[in-house]
Amino acid sequence: MSLNKLALILIAASSVLWSGCSKFLETTPDMRTDVDTPEKIAELLTSAYPRGSYIPFMESMSDNAGDKGDAAGAGEYVNMDPWKFDEVRDRNQDSPDYYWYACYEAIRAANQALASIEAANDSYDYSAQRGEALVARAYAHFMLVSLYAHSYDPSTAATDPGIPYVTEPEEEVLKKYERKTVAYVYDMIEQDLETGLLLIDDNAYKVPKFHFTQSAAHAFASRFYLFKRSYQKVVDHASQVFPTGGFAGKLRAVNDPQYRDMEYYNKQAWFSQSENPANILLVEAVSVWGRNYSAYRYGLSTAQVNLYFGNNVTGGSYAYMIYGGTELVYNIPKFREHFVKEGLNATYGTPYNTIPLFSAEEVLMNRAEAYAMLGNYDQAVADLNTFASTKVFASQDNPVYDPAAYAITTAKLQFFYGSGSLQDNIISAVLDFKRREFMHEGLRYFDILRHNLPVTHVSNDRSETYFLGPNDLRRTLQLPQEVVLSGIEANPR
Repeated sequence: MSLNKLALILIAASSVLWSGCSKFLETTPDMRTDVDTPEKIAELLTSAYPRGSYIPFMESMSDNAGDKGDAAGAGEYVNMDPWKFDEVRDRNQDSPDYYWYACYEAIRAANQALASIEAANDSYDYSAQRGEALVARAYAHFMLVSLYAHSYDPSTAATDPGIPYVTEPEEEVLKKYERKTVAYVYDMIEQDLETGLLLIDDNAYKVPKFHFTQSAAHAFASRFYLFKRSYQKVVDHASQVFPTGGFAGKLRAVNDPQYRDMEYYNKQAWFSQSENPANILLVEAVSVWGRNYSAYRYGLSTAQVNLYFGNNVTGGSYAYMIYGGTELVYNIPKFREHFVKEGLNATYGTPYNTIPLFSAEEVLMNRAEAYAMLGNYDQAVADLNTFASTKVFASQDNPVYDPAAYAITTAKLQFFYGSGSLQDNIISAVLDFKRREFMHEGLRYFDILRHNLPVTHVSNDRSETYFLGPNDLRRTLQLPQEVVLSGIEANPR
């Protein structure tokens, strides 16, 4: 088993994070100082969430990205290389290397908080902070193992190489960590997640949407157990995200007249605001995605736009609003950049995007899929209808949702998808809804991984084809070069 000195990872992390955007963690308390009060630990834990974005490379690798052609330019490496399923030649913000290091920086902050709590005279006073640190540590490791290791398969997880699961702050220069297996990493994630859930106290947060509240932790658990194929646990945790009132009023109602009447930039801002009830957990990440996603060459092309204008299982029309007027800048308003200048009169600084890490839409669809896998088809269809009631209407000229006309039934599922298996038809509907809902958000790639879906990218002039098959080794991201050079096993190619 290959070993790794994580000190090398963290040194490299600093160089990559700071070379991409300076002062990436400028407000973070110094981890070398004494962190000896709940308030100081709570401040430290603001850095326990990855401050990098996974969206650009996950979106480009998915079938939600098409080629807009030469008129859109050559494409930046973080956009072009993953679309061609090549290793990304960029290491700055929005690259896989940057995200790897952002996750381990978050893990380092969580571990420092846990060590400080352990050293406290009365650790009971820190139980809420301990819960947040454990769940945050689990989340960062989950994202790493999902992207940089083989997707969880119960038949191979015990032998598939995982990623280093780090549980201690870095104090020893020659500390070594094993990559171990996907099964081991999943066991550790589950242990941290379930322990942390028991301790999290929502009252400890000043701005809850930027922390692992009980709702956010349950949302994470619904995703984790969906990957692990523990479907009853998906249902149990998803149902705890909104324990009173369910998902009614929590989804982004794109068919609602009040939303549709918003100006473009207001829609863009509303998408990631903490006041938006659909947002369960938010993070402020260093990223230029917000300024570039509409203009990137590989993205929402005409082929992808057509996903929104064809027939769907409800019999109604999708209500999503696509802006741009031309293929070169088609977009759904979702991200608005927050640019922080280096100084009062500076012309340079750091671009941030607020990213919804978990949303009501994802959790509801996680539950619908889990219900289907458990054979609870009535509940699964009910969740599909709850989702559709906020996403479809009669037409652009008649923007009204009529449940009598557009309710999803088993007969509609059979007619539209054509499978003799109701379970398969429900899963197809879930994946269809999610593919459109999470345009520009990268999450489609998670479904591609979980369901072993192939991806075919064809150049705009039809002269080049790039295919990512279900067993293609490139589905798993490569580890950063210096991590491999330090002794840890690279992913096979």
